[in-house]
Amino acid sequence: MVTSIILLNIKRNKVNEVAEQLTEMKGISEVYSVTGNYDLVVIARVKTNDELADLVTNSFVKIEGIEKTDTMLAFKSYSKHDLDAMFSI
Repeated sequence: MVTSIILLNIKRNKVNEVAEQLTEMKGISEVYSVTGNYDLVVIARVKTNDELADLVTNSFVKIEGIEKTDTMLAFKSYSKHDLDAMFSI
């Protein structure tokens, strides 16, 4: 499983519309509106790097309002939630 964090800059009047469209896409597990340098943070979980490449380069371009993306691959998860679940009986 390939997990990635994708940071997006969106046209000001399109944030909600873009977020809703992203949540409907296969491979997108979470979409957050955020403060700071980006408008949306997307968590994508796909089987292969090729699927991620297709998602970002072919599917995202079909959504009007996305101005820029920065994609980061996750190497390892350090989630407290995951650790707690692993050790619970």
